[in-house]
Amino acid sequence: MADHQESSLTLPSAPASVVIARRHALAVLAEWGLPADSETADSVRLIVSELATNAVQHTLGQSPTFTIELRLDRDEHLRVGVTDSHPRRPRRLPAAVQQDNGRGMVIVRFLAAEAGGRLSVVPTASGGKTVWIAMPWPVAVR
Repeated sequence: MADHQESSLTLPSAPASVVIARRHALAVLAEWGLPADSETADSVRLIVSELATNAVQHTLGQSPTFTIELRLDRDEHLRVGVTDSHPRRPRRLPAAVQQDNGRGMVIVRFLAAEAGGRLSVVPTASGGKTVWIAMPWPVAVR
């Protein structure tokens, strides 16, 4: 396998795009050798769903599109990112807040940590942001 592989897909900021982003991520990971029934695939599925949903719901119409990026470095580290053009960083709700939604970033942070990874938010040159998850790649080199 190459030292570095990557894939990206830009989609309209619409609810139907969340499913497409999730399917794209899983197809790319399967192509790179990650079994679809693995814990990492399940975690990535949830992470992509939450980040893409945030890009659609919380950009207040200021981001007509979002981009999902997947990067695999030296068969050791996987990075999953979702970029939108809204400058506001994701916020974590206080635990005492009683809402039916708004806990996506808590879920994402937990899944990343559980996989031995971390979350970061990086501003883009155009004024938006990319929410990145970095985690170890669990598939042995063939």
